[in-house]
Amino acid sequence: KISSMVLALRRKVSIKVRQPLAKIMIPIPDNSFKAKFEAVKNLVLAEVNVKDVEYIDDSSSLVVKKAKPNFKTLGPRYGKLMKEIGSAIAALSRADIAAFEANGSLVLKVAGKEITIAEGDVEIISEDIPGWQVANEGKLTVALDVTVTDELRYEGMAREFVNRIQNIRKENGYDVTDRIIVKIEKSDLIAQTVKLHAGYIGQQTLANKVSVVDALGNGASVREVDIDEIIVKIAVDRA
Repeated sequence: KISSMVLALRRKVSIKVRQPLAKIMIPIPDNSFKAKFEAVKNLVLAEVNVKDVEYIDDSSSLVVKKAKPNFKTLGPRYGKLMKEIGSAIAALSRADIAAFEANGSLVLKVAGKEITIAEGDVEIISEDIPGWQVANEGKLTVALDVTVTDELRYEGMAREFVNRIQNIRKENGYDVTDRIIVKIEKSDLIAQTVKLHAGYIGQQTLANKVSVVDALGNGASVREVDIDEIIVKIAVDRA
């Protein structure tokens, strides 16, 4: 279930599964849940392509909640006090909002008077923490860190290169054991990706060498591929 929730969050923000992400956070309702998840943690992280998981005790830290006054219900009852009541509701703390949600009402002190607000008087708005996406399903909550750092982007691009080179191998009719030579036309992002991950690309594609060159012509072995919306020329030949 956690895998499907994380994959849904990826789709929500249009981040491909081949793009690695740093972390998920999961509130732990009890120790038995943590033990069960630990048993499958590596499988889940591999499936959703996330590097780590952090367990937390309370899901409230994953969602920022704000209170918004409902002037339609409050206005007829409090008239001239509405501005002060609206400000007091907007200023409710996380603890105040939690108490309101638990009890269904809350007493405010406004202009020296005690004002009781009920469920219909307030709208609770949930907002994701900046840089995170949060999903809830029953009692299960999971948060996904959707910040793509330069390091993660280079790693994601390396995975995209592996995919494109494997496709070219198939198009060229190479046997699965054939060794190859890969040349990639230079650009700043591409050069840094290959510099950091040439070994990984070569290992995954059976390439004896993966190199960046200043320019590739239009030879028979040259293909144009899309890597993260960058058109890149790649030449793949048997070694």
